[in-house]
Amino acid sequence: MKTARSLIHHVRNLFRQEELDRDLSDELAAHLEMHIADNLRAGMSPEEARRAALMKLGGMEQTKESIRDRRGFPFVENLLHDLRFTRRMLTKDPGFTAVAVLTLALGIGATTAIFSVLNAVMLQSMPVRNPQELVVLRWSAHNRPQEIGSSSFGDCHRTEWNGTLSAGCSFSYPMFKEIRARADIFSSATAFAGPGQLDLSGNGAASIARGELVSGDYFQTLGVSPALGRAIEPSDEKPGAGPVVVLNYRYWQSAFGGSKAAIGRTIRLNGITHTIVGVTDPRFTRMTPGKSIDLWLPLTELVPLGLHWGRGTEDASNWWLTIVARLKPKMPRAKAQPAVSLLFRNEVVHGEKPALKDADNPEVALLPAEQGLVGIRESFAEPLYILMAAVGMVLMIACSNVAGLMLARAAARKKEVAVRLALGAGRGRVIQQLLTESVVLSLSGGALGVLVAYWGASALAAFLAANWYSPLQIDLRPDAPVLVLTVTVSLLTGIVFGLAPAFSGTRVNVTPVLKENSGSVSGESHAGRRLGLGSWLVVAQVALSVVALIGAGLMVRTVNNLRNVDAGFDTRNILLFGIDPALAGYKDEKIGNLYDELERRLAALPGVVSASYSSDVLLDNGLWTSNVSIEGHGDKSTVETNMLAVGPEFFETMRIPLMQGRTLRQPDFHSGQSVAIVNEAFVREFLGGRQPIGVHFGGTGDKDPRDPQREIVGIVADAKYDDLRKTVVPTAYIPLTEGQAHFTLRTGPSPGALIPAVRRIVNDLDSELPIFDVGTQSQAIDRLMFNERLLARFSSLFGLLALTLACIGLYGLVSYEVARRTREIGIRTALGAQQRDVLRMVVGRGFLLVFIGALGGILIAIGVTRYLQSLLFGVRPTDPFIFLAVCLMLAVVTFLACFVPARRATQVDSVIALRYE
Repeated sequence: MKTARSLIHHVRNLFRQEELDRDLSDELAAHLEMHIADNLRAGMSPEEARRAALMKLGGMEQTKESIRDRRGFPFVENLLHDLRFTRRMLTKDPGFTAVAVLTLALGIGATTAIFSVLNAVMLQSMPVRNPQELVVLRWSAHNRPQEIGSSSFGDCHRTEWNGTLSAGCSFSYPMFKEIRARADIFSSATAFAGPGQLDLSGNGAASIARGELVSGDYFQTLGVSPALGRAIEPSDEKPGAGPVVVLNYRYWQSAFGGSKAAIGRTIRLNGITHTIVGVTDPRFTRMTPGKSIDLWLPLTELVPLGLHWGRGTEDASNWWLTIVARLKPKMPRAKAQPAVSLLFRNEVVHGEKPALKDADNPEVALLPAEQGLVGIRESFAEPLYILMAAVGMVLMIACSNVAGLMLARAAARKKEVAVRLALGAGRGRVIQQLLTESVVLSLSGGALGVLVAYWGASALAAFLAANWYSPLQIDLRPDAPVLVLTVTVSLLTGIVFGLAPAFSGTRVNVTPVLKENSGSVSGESHAGRRLGLGSWLVVAQVALSVVALIGAGLMVRTVNNLRNVDAGFDTRNILLFGIDPALAGYKDEKIGNLYDELERRLAALPGVVSASYSSDVLLDNGLWTSNVSIEGHGDKSTVETNMLAVGPEFFETMRIPLMQGRTLRQPDFHSGQSVAIVNEAFVREFLGGRQPIGVHFGGTGDKDPRDPQREIVGIVADAKYDDLRKTVVPTAYIPLTEGQAHFTLRTGPSPGALIPAVRRIVNDLDSELPIFDVGTQSQAIDRLMFNERLLARFSSLFGLLALTLACIGLYGLVSYEVARRTREIGIRTALGAQQRDVLRMVVGRGFLLVFIGALGGILIAIGVTRYLQSLLFGVRPTDPFIFLAVCLMLAVVTFLACFVPARRATQVDSVIALRYE
């Protein structure tokens, strides 16, 4: 009767844990006791009596359901009951709950963080009224337009010339006026250009503001209302209208302290007084992704501000405007596009200044504005999608990890499940309860993951903003897609990765499990030899972590290779900053004197070795090319060469070796003689075996002051210009006498320490002259390697996170195997097995799983790393060194993960183990 009393006591406890009425628990237990007693009197053995009573009683689940039916809300009652039971079971095992929730939080949080940035850059809708009605105009032709100035300012994808097609989003102002007049096609149209750098004064110290020129109907077309004051209006675009400016909300807060008194104030932009008339709505953060705008001005300010984007607003050959139009209601793009193409064809083929021919087939496409205005998407798309794939692998590993933990936990709860099934609970009902636990875990992980996502997205956005060429506005406020993703991932994680443990946990043989001391040595040994679902989950985790680590290794190796490229000059201890005196009203004749004086004062600073300046910063993605004719070069009338305007002592400051002749001297910048220095690549490609010193090259001749014939007076060593990846091409260095300049200071101590002194010197010379692009040469090179550094840093983080999670999963599985096979280990020890034999058995099991996973991961990596080919430098996608390093790292981590449970297994007492249940 001991067996019967034990079972009855267990039933009472189980019913009370299920939170049924105490009377019902006692009643069912009494019925069970009565049936067992009757069966024993009938001559059955205790085991037969118990099984017969259980079969006769049955109906536990049906009894509970009938009670809930009487309560009136069976579904709600079931759900509340499952949630209460889940809370009790999870708080009963806080270690399991904490590990599972933290693991899921890392996986879901990392995924949400990357998706938040991806959404803000690639997917987020324009913050304007009905953005689906807006179209951007993009022209294309089978030839390059002749004699036009064209720039798209990065608003849409631009094709200069690929041999068969050229395309862009830039149009002339006369073309815009014709488009705007087509009221039968568009309800409104607007045009904009920029942003450009403007010298802002009259609001404290002089600074650089990024201003965009827009047509008078810009804000009306977009449907953006001002937060304060008014927007730019069509009347502001008319001749004689006073110069006005509208501030970006964020810029208004940072530069003007968010003061409402800013409305009506005047500021000076490039020396021209403007009145602040409004502040934009804070939700209007951008139209072109990533473009940061501080303020907006009317298009008519192009000439007064002295912006060198062309030859004036009314010039038909100056293509400088991006046009966005709002289609009339019920006007399909397919119908509007031919009419706009006809306008464009008439203008560029038959207009006053034809730029193309009929045979070139010029036409205009109307692209949805949200797709056509690509902005930074072209630069960020590839790395962000790669990071999304990497973080997806981390999520899969995290989910597999938790699924493995739940499998082990389900195995430990088999007796509980067996009793519930024996008493009549349906398998589906038990699965529902186990799935509820899984979903609650995943939702808890998702809730905690929101905090991880916020921190991760902010860190990634800060990295993007700090390492890009211009200020970025990335709106990371959570919107519907981000929230939907978080909730969906959490629910799917709970359901999909909870199904296997739920089905496995309810697939039990009731009779053996209910027996006490029922450990089966043979069964355990057999299970230990084959790979179960938990083992395959560990294999999958290892495979995914190998792929992530190999990808991270390739990117880290690429960054190291790029850093070790010989740039041709000494990149260390260089401080850079830019000035543009023309913005402050300086004329060409005064610019040279300003640069001379500034160079002299900077060179005299303590800690400065030498100082110079140039039109562009080397290795900062800037490039100037020109077609020139070379004296005595008969193969071609003109050749293309890189050009860089530099100041005195430039080659000495940059430490570019002089190979022949001389460098530029002070008289070269003030005399009428035109000279140049060329690099060795120029001599090799264009001059062959000729003596280069004294050879002349230039444009159309001495009569063109903008491109005169220049005499080569020196040869310098090859140096990288705009890109570390490119081979050095012919380059000519000429004296800089006008335009903006980027100063270069070779320093002894840390370059950054001299920034305050540099600002003070420039301010002493002219307080209305702001400096910009302040930084070091190393920072410029880092910007050049932006995509590679982004992937190297975050893929390494995700790779290490993936490896850690896989290690935890392996540790958990091996620990569970050791605990489950305690009886077997005790028997082996009693039969003479040594500690090293037990150690080898346990560690060998872990290494087997890792070997299978690593092999699968390597095969997958061979297939997927080829998609990184365009980002790699100096390393192949199948680099054996990276693969070997990852395998060695995995071996070390595997040994550490297996050693602790293996060591525990060697300390099993055989006597205690033989009594282990």
